[in-house]
Amino acid sequence: MAVRAPSRPPAFPAGFRARRGVNWAVVGLMYTSYYLCRYNFSYANKAIADEFGFTKSDMSTILAMNFVAYGCGQIVNGLLTDRIGGKRAMLIGAAGSVTVNILFGAASFWGLLSLFALLWGLNGYVQSFGSPGFIKINSAWFSEKQRGTFAGIFGCMINLGRVAANKLLPALLAGFTFIGMWHVPPQHWRWLFWIPSGAATVVAVVLALVVKDTPEEVGYRGLFAGEADHADTDIHGKLGTVFRQIVTNPVVWIIGPAYGCTGAVRQCIDQWFPRFFQEVHHLDLNGAKFQWLGALIPVVASAGSLISGWVSDRFFNSRRAPVAAAIYAIELCVILAATQVRTLNWALVFFVLIAFTVNSTHSLLGPAAAMDIGGRKMAAFASGVIDSFQYFGAAIATKGLGWVLDHKGWDYYFIYLVPFGVIGGVLMLSIAKRTSLKKGAAH
Repeated sequence: MAVRAPSRPPAFPAGFRARRGVNWAVVGLMYTSYYLCRYNFSYANKAIADEFGFTKSDMSTILAMNFVAYGCGQIVNGLLTDRIGGKRAMLIGAAGSVTVNILFGAASFWGLLSLFALLWGLNGYVQSFGSPGFIKINSAWFSEKQRGTFAGIFGCMINLGRVAANKLLPALLAGFTFIGMWHVPPQHWRWLFWIPSGAATVVAVVLALVVKDTPEEVGYRGLFAGEADHADTDIHGKLGTVFRQIVTNPVVWIIGPAYGCTGAVRQCIDQWFPRFFQEVHHLDLNGAKFQWLGALIPVVASAGSLISGWVSDRFFNSRRAPVAAAIYAIELCVILAATQVRTLNWALVFFVLIAFTVNSTHSLLGPAAAMDIGGRKMAAFASGVIDSFQYFGAAIATKGLGWVLDHKGWDYYFIYLVPFGVIGGVLMLSIAKRTSLKKGAAH
């Protein structure tokens, strides 16, 4: 297929880039704190199971409840976000996630599997306000031709949360000395839920004071002349119109299942890799090798998000599918190679490589494709529908993985991921020639 000449970014009035940067930074930090209140579970996984005698299938039940609730919430809350605006949605989600994380930590005094599953399911639902809200806000602040690059930045903010989680959460479990003066003794795993709640609360207050839903709210008008998505400055879509436009777009039902494959691999890696290295290679989560892995995974994931978005914007005229199809093919090759791994060092390498590929498709098919399909008026619901597939796929995959690990062991970990790369790649190839993802657009 032909590669287009690089497109030039639009010119903006003085002060706009700085104001957009402030808006984006605070919104990004809010979403980073969402992840700190979500990825804490993967670091507490083994400690919870050891304390209460839960099997891997039990732990995967808790994860599956979270993913199913998140997926359902994406659909409902994505539609709602297009009505109420992204800022309100993100604040609602932050308040809910802070509350549930505090309760999840408190549930350690009872140790009931059903209570953990219920609470983590509730966390999934309220967290589902985050992604539609984030995308809704930024669809108004970015040009149509910049959205792939923005999606890469979106991926970076996610991975910043993972960096914070990797440094803070194992340290809380093991104990640490703060700036060489104050010694913090090892904490019970419940603090992995309480400390992130405090961080999210602080960021939510800043977001409430600083962030605006659109450039027009701070006096910037006519920024994206000639772009249909920005012709109407009203970002509040009518629920019925938004629903019909998105659910009757056939491309949504191709990208969605592909994104489900991304979610399956992504969550099977992200939620289980700490425990994999604890049980298979007996690594200390505060040891040098795991800390290097914890730093490298988000760094290369961010690089994958940025590169894939930039390439699709600059060389494929903002077409996401051909780039995503190529990445799925690379991911499949990496996973197949990983099935042959037996040594610690090679396992570290392949986890990093899988993180690069899976986060590349994550940013392309989630925020970028959703904004392409929905525009600023319908981006949240488009994101919600597509992202729901990611978490439904993750729920099915992680529940199945728990059974596999209990009955077959870690030797089948990578083998289990192979079909997802194949299906995702085939689905993206089927729409690779489309010039637009909007309903009724020419192929």
